[in-house]
Amino acid sequence: MIEIRSNTELPSIREDVILKTVDGESLVGELARAENPSGDVILFLHPLPTHGGFMDSHILRKAANRLPAMTGISVFRFNTRGTESPNGKSTGQFDGGNAEQFDLHAAFEFLKPQFERIWLVGWSFGTELVLKYGPKYPLAGAVLLSPPLHRTSTEELLQWNQVSAPLVALIPEFDDFLTEAPAREKFSVIEDIDIQVVKDAKHLWVGENFTREVLNRIVGLIMPGKSPLPTQWS
Repeated sequence: MIEIRSNTELPSIREDVILKTVDGESLVGELARAENPSGDVILFLHPLPTHGGFMDSHILRKAANRLPAMTGISVFRFNTRGTESPNGKSTGQFDGGNAEQFDLHAAFEFLKPQFERIWLVGWSFGTELVLKYGPKYPLAGAVLLSPPLHRTSTEELLQWNQVSAPLVALIPEFDDFLTEAPAREKFSVIEDIDIQVVKDAKHLWVGENFTREVLNRIVGLIMPGKSPLPTQWS
């Protein structure tokens, strides 16, 4: 038995991917496919690239390293346009969440033929893309990690009232941008959203305890019988 630590990488089938967008960009990505797949895939959208966010941001990397083996859920993560990480650099330039809609579209087109259910998970800036463009797609559900709501309009929030898939917002108790009270006020226009406040957490979810909390809550939505995740592996 080994203890699951920050850099633990469990078995999966890894595939480097280059997404092609309709406006001509090439986006670097990776699919971590479960050896015994459930039919589910999580499409992750990373934090703000102008402030250090990329596909290798720690929650995304740890999800890819753990969830396929532990749950059968595959994980896809990629660098939005103009973003560079240890996995490589995507072409194009950061567009503040506008042209990034084409990046999300390319990811869905890649995943749609391969998986029965696509779950969308955004972190910080990634939540803006989820909220703006997620309702256009046949989602199984969506999770918002530390949503700042800096770029999402009320009209864009209202479109979620036409979506039957579950929407969960994980709000850190001590978030730098959006704490519980303003989150409940701003999200009140969505009729069916599950707002969960995570005690003692901050925007960046630093620390193994918070990584486990986030992954447990994501898995709890997708596959309740697999949550909480084991802390050891054989």
